[in-house]
Amino acid sequence: MTTATADSVTDNPVTVPWRRRSPTARLLAAELRLLGRDPITLTFVVAFPIVSMLIIGGVFGTEADAVFPVNPSHWYVASYFTTVIGAVGLVMLPVHIATYRERGVLRRFAAAGFPRWSFVAAELVIGLTAVVVAGGLLMAVAAPVYGIPAVADVPRVIAGAVCGAVAFIALGVLLGTVLPTARAAQAVGLLLFFPSFLLGVGGPPPAAMGEVLRTISEWMPLGIVTRAVREPWLGIGPATGALLITVALAVAAAALAARRTAL
Repeated sequence: MTTATADSVTDNPVTVPWRRRSPTARLLAAELRLLGRDPITLTFVVAFPIVSMLIIGGVFGTEADAVFPVNPSHWYVASYFTTVIGAVGLVMLPVHIATYRERGVLRRFAAAGFPRWSFVAAELVIGLTAVVVAGGLLMAVAAPVYGIPAVADVPRVIAGAVCGAVAFIALGVLLGTVLPTARAAQAVGLLLFFPSFLLGVGGPPPAAMGEVLRTISEWMPLGIVTRAVREPWLGIGPATGALLITVALAVAAAALAARRTAL
């Protein structure tokens, strides 16, 4: 997966309205345009969760049992929303940013006079936009097929989703600035994503796992974020511990990303 170049961002003079924007708004506008030219990564972020949800969501029927405390289809609809968060943070952003570093785009941004903090802010908005768009498409596909489960505790679900998204977006920015090449970012991102996906989100429910795998899944960051969203969404429980850990992860990852990332 590769991302589009940004050679045109600073090469040519720009129009007067563009220059009147704040530096962060200019950077964000450039990032949105470039992200739209990266169909492979966007396909993974959008298509993979939808296709997986359609397949797995229909495997276990619609009746709660000893393994699934609620309708299994609804369990996976709620779970796969956080798959989008993981895909954005572990795959899309690391490859996107590492490609920038390889091609000297970050140096061009710096030469154009963007503030040091503007890149992190722009990537946060880009990541949140990707989560909202891909998550919305996931729900749009799920609605006529499995139905969207009613949200039992709206404030907790929103808090878990927002803090989880911030945590993984910040982690993605951090990985993109640490890993040397886009290929390395892709390899590491996928290596982190798929075990998290299989054990913490889209695989078997914890009740069907062995003790060792269940323990691992409980402490995987994406699994924690998923519990913080899924349990209050489906009315299984408040997931207070998972939510607090998610908040802590968001704060820590954001602080590290802001400290590491500088134009």
